[in-house]
Amino acid sequence: MRLLDLLLPVRCVVCAAGGEELCGPCRERLPLLRPPLCERCGAPTAWPVSRCRECSGRRLALASARAAVEYDGSVRRFVAAWKERGLRRLAADAAELVVGSVPPPRVAMLAFVPPDRTRVLLRGHHPAERLAHELGIRWEVPVEPLLAWTRAIPHQRGLTRAERRRNVAGAFAPAAAAPTRVGLVDDVYTSGATVAAAASALRKGGARRVEVITFARVVR
Repeated sequence: MRLLDLLLPVRCVVCAAGGEELCGPCRERLPLLRPPLCERCGAPTAWPVSRCRECSGRRLALASARAAVEYDGSVRRFVAAWKERGLRRLAADAAELVVGSVPPPRVAMLAFVPPDRTRVLLRGHHPAERLAHELGIRWEVPVEPLLAWTRAIPHQRGLTRAERRRNVAGAFAPAAAAPTRVGLVDDVYTSGATVAAAASALRKGGARRVEVITFARVVR
């Protein structure tokens, strides 16, 4: 056993049991999102619908959104360890869960919500980009940085859905020409405001269909 393993034993980020960063029992208990789902935004529904109460009446540049798991307490601990504690290897676990529950998107390329420079400096990595590359390997789809920020935005935490939409409106711009069909990757779908704004920028860059893929999704 290596000295580092003795000094810093590996523990499950969900239950703190020793041995793995995501132990088998906790992996099995993660709340996978299963059909029926809203065809457009991926919210769980009582029966299949093309538009649900969450996305009906909204003009969204994205064609669909799908996530692997519901953002509950256990997933929140997983995401916090991945994003804030620098456990980059959890991106591979997240990708495996996505691949196991989300159908491969019919796209020519994967893009990702671009990194905020300040947060990357604090974290040392960009979770959405790492997840996109892990998915690109598994789905055999190229990954390119197609988006850039146009301005800094305040944190979304604590804002209402309407405030979130206003906060990110026009915050992204195309960084390169996009193919007709693009998969847009982010770590968590909260209100959909960020991915909707990013999808709009991809449409301006040439995309005609944007399919959003996230690891987790807030369920209301």
